[in-house]
Amino acid sequence: MIDVARCAMLVDTGYFARLGETVPPLRRRIEVTLQTLIESVHLAEEIACCVAASLGFDDDNCHKISLAVREGVANALYYGNQERPEKLIRLIFEVDAERFVVHILDQGCGFRLEDVPDPLAQENLLKTSGRGIFLMRAFMDEFDVLRSSAGGAELVMTKRLPQCGTEPPPR
Repeated sequence: MIDVARCAMLVDTGYFARLGETVPPLRRRIEVTLQTLIESVHLAEEIACCVAASLGFDDDNCHKISLAVREGVANALYYGNQERPEKLIRLIFEVDAERFVVHILDQGCGFRLEDVPDPLAQENLLKTSGRGIFLMRAFMDEFDVLRSSAGGAELVMTKRLPQCGTEPPPR
């Protein structure tokens, strides 16, 4: 678990670390454990924006990444943990030479991505569910849902680092 107040974003180098520590340049990781509280959604969004900015993403991509994280944590809070305050949400940021990977894990029952209705289907246009996943898919280069080792859902979202090539073609 990381103490966010002691987290330093070293924008000039693209590294992030606890104050007084160095992070190996080949693979870096931050793990944050969040309470199942609505305030955690905003906190996760802010942390994601700071980490993305420290990695050199422009403002537009920082906003997309932080919104994808916001949606993922909100889903973990409401659908996964069912707003039960004794359950936790794990937010993990990993960086390697080419990719920024975000994992969001809840302590719920998990779900299958194919069971989520398409929000663009005619019969679902007025429904409120499914749009968060739609946005996460749209804003990130890769998106998947796995079953975590504890049985809940694990969202895995990936964005290529800015210096590793051009943006993917629009979907």
